Amino acid sequence: MKRRESYVLDEKEDKAVQIFTELGMPKNMAKTLLYLSQVPECKCSDIEHGVYLRQPEVSVAMQELRKRGWVKKRDLKKKGKGRPVHIYKPTTDLSKILKSFEQEKLNEIEIIKNDISELKNIIENR
Repeated sequence: MKRRESYVLDEKEDKAVQIFTELGMPKNMAKTLLYLSQVPECKCSDIEHGVYLRQPEVSVAMQELRKRGWVKKRDLKKKGKGRPVHIYKPTTDLSKILKSFEQEKLNEIEIIKNDISELKNIIENR
């Protein structure tokens, strides 16, 4: 049996997942993102074992990460028949992802402020 090194999230990264989640990022996406930030590339099964998610949960998170352009996928053909293995690689540094996420949240705050201001105007000028 082969033994290979496996990455898992530590306490700091678990805290980061919690904060991302509190800020509105889906928990599975946050876990997947932090796992990917530790490795040059990996298979879906590596993520499943590293952050204790099921395959469908990882797939949904990967779809969103790929849609945002933070991760890319390539297929690795197996010997013989069968489906290829998907290999995922981060395309954006975690600090840049954090800046993008921060900007997204700041935009949401601005929209909320504008909506509250408009609501105040409507109520005060009835």
